[in-house]
Amino acid sequence: MSASQNDRRIDYIEFNVADLARARDFYAAAFGWTMTDYGPEYCAFADGRLEGGFTTQGASRPGGPLVILYADDLAATQARIEAAGGRIVKPAYDFPGGRRFHFADPDGYELAVWTKA
Repeated sequence: MSASQNDRRIDYIEFNVADLARARDFYAAAFGWTMTDYGPEYCAFADGRLEGGFTTQGASRPGGPLVILYADDLAATQARIEAAGGRIVKPAYDFPGGRRFHFADPDGYELAVWTKA
């Protein structure tokens, strides 16, 4: 039996959130993700490459693994995040191969965005 194309790759990310509408609106505004509502406790998202979901079926748990998103235009993406209600927690900095910053979403989850140098 051969391995599938998705074997050992990130397939889905799920966030427990305090306010489903707030999470949905933040990620739609900041990144243009598409959303599919599945009732009052769950909303799925798709960014065109990866899928995930937001749920209110548990307490929000800021922390955990760092999810890193890619952006062609780092400054424009930072502006969209801030306009959508995100908070920059680590300003943009250079690292080997690129530049990135960290932000917190409205529930306190810390994520990062990077771009190539």
